[in-house]
Order: sequence, then C-alpha cells, then structure tokens
Amino acid sequence: MENKKASLEERLKARPELRQRVEAMLDIVEDEKGDLDKANAAEERVIAELQQMGKEAITCWAKEKESKKTEEYLKTNSNIKKKNKGKKKLIGIQHSGK
Repeated sequence: MENKKASLEERLKARPELRQRVEAMLDIVEDEKGDLDKANAAEERVIAELQQMGKEAITCWAKEKESKKTEEYLKTNSNIKKKNKGKKKLIGIQHSGK
C-alpha cells in the first residue's frame, strides 16, 4: 500500500503554530497592514518571521521526535508499563517501636 503524503493544508492544520507563521509571511507579501512601502521594511519583517518560524519548527520537531522515541521505547520495553500499573510501595524509615 502506498503512503500518500498529506496535503500542505492538512499538515499545517496539525501544527497551528507553523500555520500561523506561514499566514504571517503571506500577510507580509500581500502587505496586509499597508505599512510596507519600502523593501527594507519588508525584508526586516520577513527575516523576523523566518527566525521565529525556524524556532517553532525545531520545537515541533523535538516534541514529535520525543513522542515517537517514547512510544518506541515503551513498545520494546512493554514490561516497564506493566510493572508501573501496580501500587507504589513506600519504603521509608521503619521505626523500631521503642
């Protein structure tokens, strides 16, 4: 069976923070606010958005990678899951009763 890649819209829907950055870039291109009369101003805004998008992309990547690695670990070490289902016993200090 062939794995069909989701559309860009579907992929961005799953990552709202990145979708917001893409929309912000389009707003700059379309001069949505009407305040970008010079190329320098537009360039500065594009650079700032790209830097923020990069940070958010790396954050998304890290969260997804951590989630996948945790899942893989729990699958290969399923006995850990089972052991933790029981009640925890507190060891603590036992008093001698004196």
